[in-house]
Amino acid sequence: MHMHGVDRIPEVSVAEFYLMVLLSHQHKLRTKPKISMEKTTHIAVIPGIGFTHLAPILNFSKRLVQLHPHFHVTCIIPSIGSLPNASKAILQTLPPNINPILLPPVNLNDQPQGTRPLIKMHLAITRSMQSIHHTLKSITSNAPIFAMIIDSFAGEALDCAREFNILCYMYFPCSVTTLSTYLYMPKLDEETTCEYKDLPHPVQVPGCVPFHGRDLCCATQDRSALPYKLFLQRVKCIPLVDGVFVNSFLEMEKGTIRALEEEGKGYPPVYPVGPIVETGTACTTGSECLTWLDKQQDGSVLYVCFGSGGTLSQEQMNELARGLELSKHKFLWVVRAPSDEASAGYLGGEKDTDPLEFLPSGFLERTKEQGMVVPSWVPQIEILGHGSVGGFLSHCGWNSTLESMVHGVPLITWPLFAEQRMNAVVMSEGVKVGVRPRVSENGLVERVEIVKVIKCLMEEEEGREMRKRMKELKEDAANAIKEDGSSTKTLSQIAFKWKSLACENRFC
Repeated sequence: MHMHGVDRIPEVSVAEFYLMVLLSHQHKLRTKPKISMEKTTHIAVIPGIGFTHLAPILNFSKRLVQLHPHFHVTCIIPSIGSLPNASKAILQTLPPNINPILLPPVNLNDQPQGTRPLIKMHLAITRSMQSIHHTLKSITSNAPIFAMIIDSFAGEALDCAREFNILCYMYFPCSVTTLSTYLYMPKLDEETTCEYKDLPHPVQVPGCVPFHGRDLCCATQDRSALPYKLFLQRVKCIPLVDGVFVNSFLEMEKGTIRALEEEGKGYPPVYPVGPIVETGTACTTGSECLTWLDKQQDGSVLYVCFGSGGTLSQEQMNELARGLELSKHKFLWVVRAPSDEASAGYLGGEKDTDPLEFLPSGFLERTKEQGMVVPSWVPQIEILGHGSVGGFLSHCGWNSTLESMVHGVPLITWPLFAEQRMNAVVMSEGVKVGVRPRVSENGLVERVEIVKVIKCLMEEEEGREMRKRMKELKEDAANAIKEDGSSTKTLSQIAFKWKSLACENRFC
C-alpha cells in the first residue's frame, strides 16, 4: 500500500475515538443500538472527498439496508477539514444499521494556492490511507467485514481489500455511458497522439452517444498535466474490482449496458441500481422560495442552479442575468459568488461575501416581479418536485440530472467541470430531454443565446417534445425502483448472493 506522505494518527483506536467525536460533537446522531453480527452481513463503505461523492454512496447504503435490513454498513469517511453542513445533514438521516466513522481530516496546507480540487481529492485519499487501514483493522478484529464498496476516487483502498481478503466493489455515482467511456480511455490514450479536443472525428464508444473530444471529462483536456495522469490511474483501477454499482437504470441506458456486457472482456460486472437520489431535506418548512413558487402558475418557472460547487465568471454571471431578464420568463436563480475557476465552490472554497452583490446594477429591482434570486442554497428536491417549475437550467452534475429526471423536469444543459459535458451530451443528444446553449468564440454563453434556449424549452414545440420525453423517462425511473423494478431486482440479486457467500464463509 502506498504510504508516502501520510499523516500520523493517534495510537488509540481511530474507529472508536472518532466515532465518539462524531456522535457527541459533530452530528449529534442518536446512539446506535448494538447490532448482533451473528445475524448480519457487515460491509464497509469508503466515499471520496466532497459532498457529491459522500451523498451518493450514503444514499446507496440507505437503499441497500432499507431493502435488506440484515446488512450492517460502516461508512469510513475521509475529509479535508470539517465537513460542510450539507454532509453533516445527510449523516443525521442515517438509519441505525449504517454506522459513520469520521477519519482525522488530512492536512493539505503544503499544497500551493490554486491547486485544483481534483488533485486535492486524490491527495486527500492517499493521505487518508493509513487511517483507513487502521480503521478497517480495528473493525475486522471485532466483526468480520464481508465486502467493501469504494468510491471511484478511493481505488487505493483495493490494497486493504486484498490484505484483509474481502470482496471489493465500486460505487460509480455517474451514468453507465460515463463508466463505459472511462473504461475506453486507456485504449484511446494509446491510439491518440494529439489532444482529444483536436480529434477530427467524435469518439465512438460502443453503445454510447458519440462525444467530441472537447466534451470528454475535464481531466482529459490536457494530456500532459497531472490531472490527466491521475485520471488514467483512477480508471485503470476499475477493472480490478469485483463489480461496479452504477447510479443509473436499465431502461435509460439499455443499449450502453448491453454493449458494455458484450464488449467488456476483462471488465467487472456492472449493476445499474438507480436512480438513487435524495428524497428531501429536513428543514424546508417556511422556505421563502417554496412560498414564492406556490404563487406562480404551473410549469411557468425556470429553476437555475449550478450545483453545490459550480461557479461562473463575473462576465458570464452578467450575461446570464441579462438573458434571464430579457427572456421575460419567471425564474428562480441560486446565485454563488463569481470565480474564474468553474469548480471554485466544490471543496468549500466559496467567498464569504454576499453573492447578490455581484449581480448587475439594478437587476434585482428590475426583475422583482419576474424572478427570485437566492444566495448559495435552496431545497432542490422540493423545488424540482413543485408544480410551478417547468424547466431546469443545470450544470449537469449527475445527481442533479437524476433529480430532474425523477421529477420530470426538462433541462437547459450548461456543464462546467468534471464529467458534466458528457452528461450534457447524453441528455441533449442521447435521450433528447435537454437543450444545450452554444458557447461563443469568447468562451461565453451570451445573453441572446440564453434567451433563445429559454424560449425553446419553455415556449416552443421542441421544448414540449422534451417535456413529453422527460415524462416518459420519469415513469421509467419510477418503475426501475419499484419492488419488482429492474434496479431493485439487480440490487437484491447481489445482496442475496452476498448473504449466501457470507454465511458459507461464516461472515454472518
